[in-house]
Amino acid sequence: MSFANSHEIITNQQGVHEHLIETVEKHLNHTFRKPYHQHSIDGFKEVEIAVAAQSKPLIFDSCCGVGDSTVNLAKMHPDHFVIGMDKSAHRLNKNVSYEQAGVDNFMLLRTDLNDFWRLALEAQMLPEKHFILYPNPWPKSKHLQRRWHGSAVFPTIVALGGELEMRSNWRLYLHEFATALGLCNKVANVTPFEPELTLTPFERKYQASGQTLFKLTAQL
Repeated sequence: MSFANSHEIITNQQGVHEHLIETVEKHLNHTFRKPYHQHSIDGFKEVEIAVAAQSKPLIFDSCCGVGDSTVNLAKMHPDHFVIGMDKSAHRLNKNVSYEQAGVDNFMLLRTDLNDFWRLALEAQMLPEKHFILYPNPWPKSKHLQRRWHGSAVFPTIVALGGELEMRSNWRLYLHEFATALGLCNKVANVTPFEPELTLTPFERKYQASGQTLFKLTAQL
């Protein structure tokens, strides 16, 4: 069954990236000033309208892919408004069954998270919970700065606060993220886990393949 044949992540790193700490410290000491994309600004205005209409505590579902996790989180947290975000319109449009989801306390948004997170922080639109589920691991050593903890937007993720939960099938990614949080005086726990309810297609695929899944939790 091809669904259960997900490959393990292969990396040329032996452990935590040798330049992780200096990279994170550089970003902590320099403000990220990349100009916003216009579509990010336009999309954020739509979010502001929806958030005002819902008037509920917020959950961010970042890197939501096709949006299954967003719907699942909305069902699990009926007293919250869940914002699912992904940069790919193709992924967001792939699943068109949301009108049958039975919940209306969520929205999906195509956006550049490098923009959205900064816009949200400027507007003080802060999440009570923030999920980043199975982000692209960028396992090659040369791609450290494409991982969220190695990117210039990492300080913004921390500043948004809330209860952070990340999941990955690559423990090293979460261990690096926890190390980066430690540089911000934030404590993170990384543990293996078995989901009772799979939130994303990737989670179902990895679990069916017999891979160990890992979870990072931190109070930001």
